[in-house]
Amino acid sequence: MIFLEQLHIEKNNHGTSTGLEWIESKGELFESYSPVDGKLIAAVIATDKEAFEHTVLKSQEAFAEWKTWPAPKRGDIVRQLGEAMRNYKEPLGKLVSYEMGKSLQEGYGEVQEMIDICDFAVGLSRQLYGLTMHSERSKHRMYEQWHPLGTVGIISAFNFPVAVWSWNAALAWVCGDVCIWKPSEKTPLCGIAIQHIVAEIFKKNNVPDGVSCLVQGGKNIGEWLSNDTRIPLISATGSTRMGKAVSVAVAARLGKSILELGGNNAIIISKDADLDMALIGAVFGAVGTAGQRCTSTRRLIIHENVYETFKQKLVNAYKQLKIGDPLDSNNHVGPLIDKDAVALYLSSINQCKQQGGKFIVDGFVLEGKGYESGCYVQPCIAEVTNELAIVQHETFAPILYLMKYKTIDEAIAIQNNVPQGLSSSIMTLNMREAEQFLSQSGSDCGIANVNIGTSGAEIGGAFGGEKETGGGRESGSDAWKAYMRRQTNTINWSDKLPLAQGIQFNF
Repeated sequence: MIFLEQLHIEKNNHGTSTGLEWIESKGELFESYSPVDGKLIAAVIATDKEAFEHTVLKSQEAFAEWKTWPAPKRGDIVRQLGEAMRNYKEPLGKLVSYEMGKSLQEGYGEVQEMIDICDFAVGLSRQLYGLTMHSERSKHRMYEQWHPLGTVGIISAFNFPVAVWSWNAALAWVCGDVCIWKPSEKTPLCGIAIQHIVAEIFKKNNVPDGVSCLVQGGKNIGEWLSNDTRIPLISATGSTRMGKAVSVAVAARLGKSILELGGNNAIIISKDADLDMALIGAVFGAVGTAGQRCTSTRRLIIHENVYETFKQKLVNAYKQLKIGDPLDSNNHVGPLIDKDAVALYLSSINQCKQQGGKFIVDGFVLEGKGYESGCYVQPCIAEVTNELAIVQHETFAPILYLMKYKTIDEAIAIQNNVPQGLSSSIMTLNMREAEQFLSQSGSDCGIANVNIGTSGAEIGGAFGGEKETGGGRESGSDAWKAYMRRQTNTINWSDKLPLAQGIQFNF
């Protein structure tokens, strides 16, 4: 496939890089298979302990220089990276689609997110501002400023194999930090492709080696990152179970963490909703990326007056879904990432049935021509109550749960009554309902939308959620502050040394 050659993907690839150099490692060779057709794409040599140590030391050396570069100059490097992403958008989008399994439109969209965050970071590089405060002491000036932290460890998930890295790296770089990235072992080639593109830009601009490091492998690599006291910040995206382990390890050494974990996202469908518009949001939210987004719609909370009508609309829409090769733009739904994900999908369906759920669109594994990988499944819909154990759990698959409500207070209570708190939405033309949903008495999620779905956040806003979602924030708004340390400064320009609070200490 030509796009693999364009991105310098070889049969066997080194998986460890300091940005400008590829590092030899004695780690095991692990393979990346495409869920699209089940074929082997390429293999990657995992990072061993010696190679990992080399990247950490190299990142520390690079930080000593990189932090002294003016922030706007660092921003210009990120600007050039954004331009490079524009040039590589087609082959990189195809690789994302082929290695991960999301539709080609979504693959291109993910690369566009990288471009967008680079544009955002360029502007941010001239806005890393602090505050000036009035001192209680005469002829004193107080202010705060922000300094880079050092090395940022980035652990990303398979479902967004490149975009989430960029949310972290682009901001960290303009803040003056350096990065060590561990991509998902399920999508290692996307990480290698990105590293080649980054190296191309960094070499042109004499960026110190070690500003952008790559390490590859399994759980042990994440543990090395999380336990390393030389890495002040770990940004981890993945399951709640993984996030809890990272949180404990980082907290034990008093490090900082940004956690973007599970979601159990709901859309409330009001009796005052535009049902045709709500249908688009609900279907894309539920089946986009084959239900493998942390913002995927898992639950629909539908007013009893429109429940049957909207249910029928959903069933009719699901009949029209085209499932198949995601590189074919005519298809709506691609495969799950691998057969382990398929097994979890089937297990969740069985649990739902055992717990009393009633399926109105059945779920099963698709077979036959075009489905040889064994990773294609039928998006399904079940009528449930919110209290079912399986409904309280996030399954990374296209399983949608329907439930009824009578009052807006009841709907919001249902929406909030899950352990996770990432994304939420209400479909309504009733202003009072919309405002209540967004108020302190409304959604308890980090993202709350009106008349759009739960899926598809823009980079301008801070992204993240509450409760078991981890509480972290990435991307836009003032999320940049997580990548820096705050320092309060006081300058005495008088000829005396008055003490705060009027304390006298004369001798």
